[in-house]
Amino acid sequence: MARKHPVFGDQAASVALLWKETSAGRRGPKPALTLEQIVDEAIKLADARGLAALSMEKLAREFGFTPMALYRYVPGKAELIALMIDRGIGMPPTLEGEATAWRDKLLYWAKSLAGVFRRHPWSLEATGRLRVMGPCELAWLEAGMGALAPTGLTPEEQHSACLALLSQIRTSAQFSKESAGGDQAMSGVQWATATRALLETREALYPQLSRVLSQRSEGDPPEPGLAWVLDGIAARIERRKRKRRPSAE
Repeated sequence: MARKHPVFGDQAASVALLWKETSAGRRGPKPALTLEQIVDEAIKLADARGLAALSMEKLAREFGFTPMALYRYVPGKAELIALMIDRGIGMPPTLEGEATAWRDKLLYWAKSLAGVFRRHPWSLEATGRLRVMGPCELAWLEAGMGALAPTGLTPEEQHSACLALLSQIRTSAQFSKESAGGDQAMSGVQWATATRALLETREALYPQLSRVLSQRSEGDPPEPGLAWVLDGIAARIERRKRKRRPSAE
């Protein structure tokens, strides 16, 4: 079973919970809560106050429990966050339908994922490292690759294309999110304002960046880069098609 596999290391407990491989039939009284109820409350707290404000103690108080009582359901905060990510992101939208072009499908996929980051800003921080993913997260990647499957791109290219899109979506979400407070929390508007102030007396050193920021209105996000990524994918698909076409006599 996956939870016993050595490659998961210190994430083995998260894998067991994410993929529902924890042992069933535990003896003792019936649990007062479900794991889903706990994760939903944790998501609610993180949505309101940010990930840094979430702790097992605060979460336990929401249920009138002691922190030790919560550990019967989830071993610790790391495992809790892993569950929050997968439950918060949910399953991807359905992209089936032969009449829809791959670009339209991926655009819908990307906008839907951006919506997740808007609803749960803490998920940007929580997903900012490599880790074992849950079934919902992997389903999003599978759906994106599935949209590209008929294009002639290899599975490796499909995977790389989806990762490039994901990177762009994350960057755009970082610029559009509001500050949640704390020393490291900076919104896109704050970043633009601070960088513009730095460049006021340094235009000669950074002429291109100074020009862009001086022309952008206060609060305007950078030009969406989603089209740039999709154009790059389209160019790769076209190159694949040209390679498959027979040479003209």
